[in-house]
Parts: sequence; structure tokens; C-alpha cells
Amino acid sequence: MSAAVVEQPHEQPTLLEAADIISSQLVGHRVEIIGSQITVTPPANGPHSESLTDVMVALLAAGLHGKTSRVLQAIGLWLPTGPSDYAIPDLVLVDGDYKDHHVEFNCYAPSAFRLVLEVTSSNHSDDVKRKPAVYASAGVPVYVIVDRRNRKIMVLTEPSDGEYRVHAIHHPGQSFTLPESIGASVALDVDTVLGSEK
Repeated sequence: MSAAVVEQPHEQPTLLEAADIISSQLVGHRVEIIGSQITVTPPANGPHSESLTDVMVALLAAGLHGKTSRVLQAIGLWLPTGPSDYAIPDLVLVDGDYKDHHVEFNCYAPSAFRLVLEVTSSNHSDDVKRKPAVYASAGVPVYVIVDRRNRKIMVLTEPSDGEYRVHAIHHPGQSFTLPESIGASVALDVDTVLGSEK
């Protein structure tokens, strides 16, 4: 008599476990869970990084990287839109005590965030359609979208009921100032931040 092979049930990884596996296999890619869906973004190109650096330099020059606030890149923001949802914005301004607001999976509570900024790339629709809703739901006071494809910068403020009530759109040739609610007056030049089209 031969022994029958008994199949063991295969456990599916949780979304967070799956995201962790993908992150380890696609080094340099940004893995996020938005609306209970895993999204993967390839590494940014040079012009994308230049836009981030230009904004970061302005925030640093305004004195926003110190004891009361920190300017950081690629830090996890835990989202209230799903049990495992989180995003990794390109650039953020957080309270100086953000480490006290750690949730899990290298993510921090939305209450520590003053501003999030995304520079559009291959995930354009996420940055301009999906993320405004999730960042507003999280109560992030200011969301800045550097839309390189459409050559404009959008500053979204006053989050309420899953949407930003105020949309300020800035075009090439213009300058604008970020809301002083972030902790300082920061003026930016649209052309400088957008950079070249290539």
C-alpha cells in the first residue's frame, strides 16, 4: 500500500508581505499599496530628481529642516483608506517629532505630515487622480504635484471628506509661494521646478 500525498493548503501572503517581497526583488522601485492595490514605480530619471532637489533646496533655505520640522525623501505615509494602505511620496515635510508617530512597515501616521510632494513620472494617473483622494482622506494639509507631462504645478490645500477643496494651478513663467501653514514662506519658480521637458 502506498501513502497518499496530502496537499498542504498554500497560504497567500498578506498585502504587506507581498509588497515586501516585491520590494526585495525590484530593488530601486517604489512599492506602495493604494486602495488595497499594490503599485510599483520604476526608479526616477534625472529630470525627476532635479525637480525634487530644487524644491528641497528651497525648503532647506527657508529653515524648515531643523528641530521642529524635517524635509525628507521617500518616507512611508500610512493611509486610512485600507488596512494595509501606504504611500511613499517623493518629498515630504514632517513635524520634528515624526519618529514618535511610527505606525508599522517603515510608515508614519498622517498627523506628522505638513506637506507631501510628488513629481509625476510613469505613474502619472496615480499622482494626479488617486493620490489626491488618499492624501486628502489622510488629512495631509498640503499636496504639491509637479506635473511634468502637462507642464504645471498644482498646490492642493484644505482637505475635507476625501478631497482637497482648494486647487491652485501654476504655469511656466509664474512664481508662487507655498502656504505659510507649512512653517515658513517658501517661494518657488515654476520653470525652475519643472526643468526641461526632456
